Amino acid sequence: MQSLLAFLASGVLVMAWEGEVGTKPPVAPVKPTRLEKHGHVRVDNYYWLRERDNPEVLKYLEEENRYTEAVMAHTRPLQEKLFQEFRTRIKQTDMSVPYFRDGYYYYTRVEEGKEYPLYCRKKGSLDAPEEILVDVNQVAAGHKFCSVTRPAVSTNNRLIAYGVDTVGRRFYTLYFKDLESGQLLPDRIANVTGNVVWANDNRTVFYARQHPVTLRSYQIYRHVLGADPAADTLVYEEKDETFRCFVAKTKSKRYLMIASTQTLSTEYRLLEADNPAGAFRVFLPRERNHEYEVEHYGDHFYIRTNWNARNFRLMRTRVDQTAREHWQEVIPHRSDVLLQDFEIFRDHLVVVERKDGLTRLRVRPWSGKAEHYVDFEEPAYLVVPTDNYEYDTPLLRFTYSSLTTPASVYDYNMETRQRTLLKREEVLGGFDPANYQAERVYATAPDGVRVPISLVYRKGFRKNGSHPLLLYGYGSYGNSTEATFNPFRISLLDRGFVYAIAHVRGGQELGRQWYEDGKLLKKKNTFTDFIACAEFLIREKYADPKRVFAQGASAGGLLMGAVVNMRPDLFRGVIAGVPFVDVVTTMLDESIPLTTNEYDEWGNPNDKTYYDYMLSYSPYDQVKRKAYPNLLVTTALHDSQVQYWEPAKWVAKLRALKTDNNRLLLKTRMDAGHGGASGRYERYREIAFEYAFLLDLAGIKE
Repeated sequence: MQSLLAFLASGVLVMAWEGEVGTKPPVAPVKPTRLEKHGHVRVDNYYWLRERDNPEVLKYLEEENRYTEAVMAHTRPLQEKLFQEFRTRIKQTDMSVPYFRDGYYYYTRVEEGKEYPLYCRKKGSLDAPEEILVDVNQVAAGHKFCSVTRPAVSTNNRLIAYGVDTVGRRFYTLYFKDLESGQLLPDRIANVTGNVVWANDNRTVFYARQHPVTLRSYQIYRHVLGADPAADTLVYEEKDETFRCFVAKTKSKRYLMIASTQTLSTEYRLLEADNPAGAFRVFLPRERNHEYEVEHYGDHFYIRTNWNARNFRLMRTRVDQTAREHWQEVIPHRSDVLLQDFEIFRDHLVVVERKDGLTRLRVRPWSGKAEHYVDFEEPAYLVVPTDNYEYDTPLLRFTYSSLTTPASVYDYNMETRQRTLLKREEVLGGFDPANYQAERVYATAPDGVRVPISLVYRKGFRKNGSHPLLLYGYGSYGNSTEATFNPFRISLLDRGFVYAIAHVRGGQELGRQWYEDGKLLKKKNTFTDFIACAEFLIREKYADPKRVFAQGASAGGLLMGAVVNMRPDLFRGVIAGVPFVDVVTTMLDESIPLTTNEYDEWGNPNDKTYYDYMLSYSPYDQVKRKAYPNLLVTTALHDSQVQYWEPAKWVAKLRALKTDNNRLLLKTRMDAGHGGASGRYERYREIAFEYAFLLDLAGIKE
């Protein structure tokens, strides 16, 4: 039977050969594995690809990489042209807007020709001498991958702690540096998450450790500088496998906090930061379906909570009375407005809201007078408070971006209502935002729900059905897909592409209900929303029906896998980045990262109701013998969120069953994790490769 399957698979592969002359796609050996659950038997021919250390697996991935390079070889001049466009469009020597914190101005900067940033600061004035905290280029020397966490500065400003990952699997080693001497301290703490917070004694830190197998962040430790890390004190262990935990500090610096979070529930523990040897106490015990966040100001804690408030409300309580019967309402629940976040200043409260898919800043003086909103006029944009570490200031700093406006950092005077542009991301090469047009339109889903679409194109565009279009989607975890600027995207727009974002259910663009209607047993709404958006854009002649492309990554890769199974005829090509496509098998394996704490997102397949529903849309399980669009699938060997074998298995099965001659490409980064390349120039080349895939299929000649 196995040899027959292999023969049939190889026969299909020959028929579906899509490469250059002399190239032939790899054949993944068929090794059937019987998987049984709830009386249902699945035969997984490629289950063996999960054997990370198996030389045959690594050989197969390398063969796929060589095949992908061979198929795309004719686009190398285009890839190089795109890469040079990116380099000349994006300022190569640049720095972030400095922010003020505890007497210092902090910023990051990059230098032309270098892959990584430098973390820096200046004391008291921007004219003061520069102090380099960490030069990531030096840390990365000799490594193909390097991720460094933002340095955490001690309360006295003398010491920093930062995490280094040189593999991509998000296991960090903590380093400590004395900024006065410039020397690294001997303390090293390996195999941690990178989450680290200082107590106020300037010698004690709290950090999080992940489970060595599932990678769930589940332990908080206390370390005193100079002590042996092997003897560090475990101060909290999260034993519920559906929760993860992390440590933080209030803006007031008065409290350390341990947050235990799950899809539907939250629990905080508090400890005075002046007493790091003390015991954490529970703020409010966890309850099913109750999510909350805590911040401290003066004599009160402020709580963003969904207790009797689907779209959240803001409460407060005295620091010595945290039980819920003492909570007082500050901002009530509203059915049409999501209370997304808040920021506290001495004289003002700032609330981040989302209404009709757009973020808004609501400024509310504590005096109760002159409450107002900060106005923004574009049809689609994102605004978010940024680096507001000081209480005693009338200035709110925020970052604004839209599909046509590069990221712009403002200081907004909450008393005079005057905003000052501190910096707008500089886009070189003659870019003018006036040359581009953004729109917000709506498609109608099969159940009658209106689904927002944000889109942008170069002016001169004619709605006549002749333009290629790239439709992006995500739609999971309540993460909203924002209509923000991307300097790389200009290379598509200037070549005639329309770029569109489908704000499908599963995100939180239209409030909490929008999220809940795209998860668990309503997950298929995410997929049918996306299909409805593609059909709308074709029908309204925004797109050439023969040149519609789609893109999504991670959970958005699941979306891509589902829609190509459901409506492969809609798309000329699809890019699926690190796609979560083997839903049932992954969610049945409690040893895999992100499984147990995501049962309330996808469902627990140990329950037959959820098993059957997940199986009905799982992209890997639903691959059929039929024609599929051109596919570029990317993954990374060290991905800790979506294991490499999910896309590898998906591609192998597609090769065996698809009946078309379209391209099917798998590109695996052998030296990276979920986020792809760590260096900025490497990232340029990755995007150039993806754009070349699209432009080549769109028939756009240089």
